[in-house]
Amino acid sequence: MQQEKLALLGGPKTKTTDYGTGKRFGKEELKELKEALDQNTLFYWYGNKVKTFTKNFADMYGSKYCVATSSGTAAIHVALGALGVGPGDEVITSPITDMGTVIGILFQNAIPVFADLDPNTYNLDPASVESKITDRTKVILVVHLAGNAADMDGIMEVAHRHHLKVIEDCAQSYLTYYKGKLCGTIGDIGCFSVNDFKTISAGDGGMLITNNEELYRRSFRFADKNYNRLPSAGPVRDVTFLAPNYRMNELTGAVGIAQLDKLKWICDRRNAYGERISAGIRDLPGIEIPKVIDGCRSSYWFYMFRVDEKKAGVSRDQFTDALAAEGIQCGRGYIPTCVYGYDMFANHNAYDGTRCPFGCPKYAKHDISYRPGLCPTAEEILKTAIKMPVNEFFTDQDADDVIHAIRKVANYYRK
Repeated sequence: MQQEKLALLGGPKTKTTDYGTGKRFGKEELKELKEALDQNTLFYWYGNKVKTFTKNFADMYGSKYCVATSSGTAAIHVALGALGVGPGDEVITSPITDMGTVIGILFQNAIPVFADLDPNTYNLDPASVESKITDRTKVILVVHLAGNAADMDGIMEVAHRHHLKVIEDCAQSYLTYYKGKLCGTIGDIGCFSVNDFKTISAGDGGMLITNNEELYRRSFRFADKNYNRLPSAGPVRDVTFLAPNYRMNELTGAVGIAQLDKLKWICDRRNAYGERISAGIRDLPGIEIPKVIDGCRSSYWFYMFRVDEKKAGVSRDQFTDALAAEGIQCGRGYIPTCVYGYDMFANHNAYDGTRCPFGCPKYAKHDISYRPGLCPTAEEILKTAIKMPVNEFFTDQDADDVIHAIRKVANYYRK
């Protein structure tokens, strides 16, 4: 095995060309936007763009119903509201995720409970989920991280045994398949985002899908101030309980329509790129590639692998620095700490200056503690992971350069 001198130590860089780039938006989006403006209304209920967008998305996923929202965060909040999550309830979810996953839980004055993860898929471990269930648990909120499917057979089995509802957070996982089924169609509600940093973008916005008519009606109302706009739903302003205003506008829906037409190509490109990297580095001792469960298909919103320091002979941080010096875009882990390590959880300060919802009367007799060591596998993932971007415009040469650089660094330190 020939050693190459690392760029970090004065050797030549592996990647000397720019990553592939391309335009996300073009004439297709402009056409839809012009049509939206020509309607002379941008309100979703009077125009046709949001309605077309939700119908097209529901058809793509084989779902009966789709509700549009102002963001992916809003979609999750709407799903929780539709399922009746409220003060004193507990929602089990992942500790490695964006704040968008947990904001809706807290706004419903419910309690996030964090279960540990599988060390290789970076998604919820069904056994840990089951160990966190109490008589206050109402929902399991599954995060399909980075385009990779969680163990939905195990999670759904736990949910059914304990009579719990399941929400799938698919913000990072468009056209991700779990054993032939699209993620987002397996639980009770699937939630998506068209934020600018997601697989497809309309600037911001979100949507949820379900096959349950009652959940659809409740979701539709909850996203629109609890107003009754659906046919045969009664008086429009028959407001029976509090709900937010999370409506999507016609401009967002218009861009979403055009973006959906590109989604399959985008996910196919990302899958090919991620799988090419895994195939190129899976034999390296001490390098642990992301595990895609048999029969599943990842759409790789990003690519994250782990470094086993003992086997690799190098720390994660040193490996990251060496890889970056080779010209590879990369960073340490995904987020700096598990979500429960944020100040608002550690100090029970979700609502500034109060202890709500952790100390509200509906929950005061119970105790929830967020501390280091709560989810040891998740914490270890963040300490040992290296994250690299994936983009549909990246080329085979980009992937080969990444593979070469990882192999170069791994082989150097393994000496």
